[in-house]
Amino acid sequence: MQDRGLAAYVAELLGTLFLVFVIGMVVTLFVSTGANASTGSDFAVVGLAHAFVLFLLIIAFGQVSGGHFNPAITVAAAAMRRIDPVDAVVYILAQLSGAVLGALLVKGLLLDEGRASHYGAATISPLLSGSFAAAVCEGIGAFLLVLAVCAVAMNPRARQEWAPYVIGTTLGFAVMIFGPLTGGSFNPARWFGPALIGDAFGSFSDIWPYVIGPLVGCLLAVAVYRFVIAGPQFAEGAEPPTSDIRGVAQAVKDAEVRERNK
Repeated sequence: MQDRGLAAYVAELLGTLFLVFVIGMVVTLFVSTGANASTGSDFAVVGLAHAFVLFLLIIAFGQVSGGHFNPAITVAAAAMRRIDPVDAVVYILAQLSGAVLGALLVKGLLLDEGRASHYGAATISPLLSGSFAAAVCEGIGAFLLVLAVCAVAMNPRARQEWAPYVIGTTLGFAVMIFGPLTGGSFNPARWFGPALIGDAFGSFSDIWPYVIGPLVGCLLAVAVYRFVIAGPQFAEGAEPPTSDIRGVAQAVKDAEVRERNK
């Protein structure tokens, strides 16, 4: 388990700020909000924007904080004992704060244009049967995203240099699929910031799918990684960033775990 510091907390705040800002901008500009909209929704553009910005942010801030930018990923890291519980709480608070600041920035730039879309807030489509179906969509998206994080970024047997690409593209294609149904949040912070600034909370039935769905999905992803992908060779390990000394120590520990489980 790795200790985090102020730089990691700031990295999570800034990363979530820019993530929510880009998402809010692209949703406002490329998702139609009514029958009289001049253009239709383009979820290919929206999904690609998600993929590109997450790729960039993981490259930029991943070596400082691990590049979570999502309470569901932080909860998954805590469940795998890759982050101290106190640090996990601070991470989540930083992510929520960054999401609010990102949504405020969208509102500052697109005050009138963004009002109809609540500055990028995720909402449940009438195409779905209700809140439970929305929670299932959010849970599946979060499951895929967290599974990508666990299987590549946190797996000592994986090619971890591929992690930013794998995680970014996973988010992108999940948004292309589920964006028309729930907004494709898969991230309680990404939902919270625009919902707060855009006054789009609604009733409890509009809220819980964006919180419970991703949290359930992330824990299922941890279970699949732990018992299916990693199997008996599972080691708790340190999540990047880490020092050379810690890296060597972790490699020794992983080797000992593999030998013990033969």
